[in-house]
Amino acid sequence: MSALPTPVRAPEDTRPAAGVQQTLARCRALVTPALRETVAGAHPWIGEMAAYSFGWCEVGGAPSGSSGGKGVRQALAVLGAEAAGAPGRAAVPGAVAVELVHAFSLLHDDIMDGDEARRRRPTVWKAYGTGPAVLAGDALFGLAVEALADAGAPAVRLLSRALGDLVRGQADDLLFASRPWTGPDRVRPREYRAMAEHKTGALLGCAVALGAVLGGAPPATVAALDRAGRHLGVAFQAVDDVLGIWGDPAVTGKPVHGDLRERKKTFPVLAALDSPAAGELSALLESAAAPATLADLIDRAGGRTAALAEARQHVTAARAALESVPLAAGPAAELRSLLDFVVRREV
Repeated sequence: MSALPTPVRAPEDTRPAAGVQQTLARCRALVTPALRETVAGAHPWIGEMAAYSFGWCEVGGAPSGSSGGKGVRQALAVLGAEAAGAPGRAAVPGAVAVELVHAFSLLHDDIMDGDEARRRRPTVWKAYGTGPAVLAGDALFGLAVEALADAGAPAVRLLSRALGDLVRGQADDLLFASRPWTGPDRVRPREYRAMAEHKTGALLGCAVALGAVLGGAPPATVAALDRAGRHLGVAFQAVDDVLGIWGDPAVTGKPVHGDLRERKKTFPVLAALDSPAAGELSALLESAAAPATLADLIDRAGGRTAALAEARQHVTAARAALESVPLAAGPAAELRSLLDFVVRREV
């Protein structure tokens, strides 16, 4: 098995990971009670599926010891408000809304991709059925809009725009699967970058920008934070693509070379197809070649290096966006640390 990828580190960030974990825990403690209260207001069956998707319960409703995720989007929203000089609690409605939209998108995404496991558990559609999972996703989206009902038009508009971009990114991602590996119609890295910004970056940008809006930040600050989150999303996706090929299954919870086995058009593959190895690689991709053989060729062709360089570039751009506007020093430092943490994660 290939070695794990070199960690992606943002320049000049020496803050310990423990500090980021404390930030995430603090923000989860602030947001989770409101998130649970919102989910509890749904139909009991819907509420159970939602709670299962968050890792709070097992099928049937029994309490679960599963991890509910790190809460990165919650933290981005809270830090967005604090960076604008407001208390973190101002961002709670936005954090709840973004977390619900994220959960809704994952429920539907798992169905579209046919993914049967998430966080080492059956996905909602595998556990409850496709129809119920679609219904639960729809309900979560409705709850997200309701969570922002009293926040005003700018907040709702931000969430709506992010959702539109997310859908656009998902559409492009689905269409990529039917496009050829070579020729004028092949997927280019720049197209993949735009897809990642929409599918992954839009909601990260929305989270931190929404916190800023709810914290009373001026438009320039809101726009800069949204831009930083979108760059973070591209970096996140690039690292996720590396882990999808070379990550350790014991750490990621995904099978080794899983993305190659499914012949997914991820950034390392597309970058390698821009190298002199393109002819050999495209032929192997269209054959029954073993994923390990493909992984080795992609690595030698520079695909892994290109993906990690892409992540570093977008972390740098995200930092530049943060530095382009005045922000409260402490929350801004926590945001910079969170950028690095997200892209050098192991799961």
